[in-house]
Amino acid sequence: MASVFLYHVVGDLTVGKPELEEFSETETVASAIRAIRESTECGISVWKRRTNPGMIENNEMRQQRFVGILTSLDVVSFLARPQCLDDHAKAIKTLVSDVVVPNNALLKIVDPGTRLIDALEMMKQGVRRLLVSKNTVWKGMSKRFSILYHGKWLKNMDGSCGNLSANTSFSSSSSCSSPTPAYMNNNNFCCLSREDIIRFLLGCLGALAPLPLSSISSLGAINQNYSSIDASRPASEAMQKHPGDPSAFAIMESTPEGHHRILGEISVSKLWKCDYLAAAWALANLSAGQFVMGIEDNVSSRWLNDVCDNSKPRKHSSTNSGFNPAGPSFGVGRSTYRGRSAPLTCKTTSSLAAVMAQMLSHRATHVWVTEGKDDDDDVLVGVVGYTDILAAVTKQPSSMVPGTRSILELRSEMHH
Repeated sequence: MASVFLYHVVGDLTVGKPELEEFSETETVASAIRAIRESTECGISVWKRRTNPGMIENNEMRQQRFVGILTSLDVVSFLARPQCLDDHAKAIKTLVSDVVVPNNALLKIVDPGTRLIDALEMMKQGVRRLLVSKNTVWKGMSKRFSILYHGKWLKNMDGSCGNLSANTSFSSSSSCSSPTPAYMNNNNFCCLSREDIIRFLLGCLGALAPLPLSSISSLGAINQNYSSIDASRPASEAMQKHPGDPSAFAIMESTPEGHHRILGEISVSKLWKCDYLAAAWALANLSAGQFVMGIEDNVSSRWLNDVCDNSKPRKHSSTNSGFNPAGPSFGVGRSTYRGRSAPLTCKTTSSLAAVMAQMLSHRATHVWVTEGKDDDDDVLVGVVGYTDILAAVTKQPSSMVPGTRSILELRSEMHH
């Protein structure tokens, strides 16, 4: 089981991945909306422009240019501000640098020879994207991208070893003393998200057995520290709080027994491909319960698409969104409807493999966990996100699988 993490490297996951196209902080919110709709994990990485495009930059220089990750929830919360609702045209022309929350630690640059176990450790500590070089060539391998060959560290063409480019607490124990090449071509990088990692793990279920068939409850994968908003409270509270990871608020109502039942959610997943302007109006003007029920307008508007720059093709239009414009400036005849914002849920007895497949099939960042005999009376007990799954598959003691050793035991043994 542990060999999946110890003998695979991040380079194994880059096959077929497109080269990185940096999204500049000088782009507009309108451009960001289009980019987010085509992104993974409902967000895009934002970069500062290179001060000297002709100069070759090293990994440290590139890392310093990374600003943060802009999500669908960030954009909707920004558009829901009073000044943005008063002047929509000006709001969507705002520079992304004025909207994105700077957090340089959300992305790390790593060598393609970085072991998967070390990549998982980074993501468990908060890293959400890995930037991987695609121009490093390995030699002497029997298996593509394999960093270990007959128990020895492989070296690339210039004699350096596969190691971590990021400054992490475990980089020295998982790399050779020879440094990774410091200078890389500008376009020879690809970006790996946590969704890519989970997709890879789902393809390795046989090697991970019997863990994937274990319940999320027995694996300790249920996170009880989730963010929530009562259905009667203003939906705008989502603008004032930071939900953490996963980036989602459960919208709940209390039952006569004193429990909490989930009605829906305000999250990056639900807002990913919605009509951003309509969602912003609803976020600013409705209660949380009304927000997740949805607002439907008899007059469908294409305002946002018409204002946006038409120079690039769009795959998603506002007519296919979860919200249609419903503010006073978009017409009359609004009526509420139910069902479009039903949250993605599972049971405490659901297997880890089932939850992983559920998340990937719905392109969701999380699944809410409920328990109860009747679906109408299900009580919300927690949430399972990317980080919770990564923690579950790497921390399990060897006692769970008789006759095997834990990942940490094998890893420590290799270093000695």
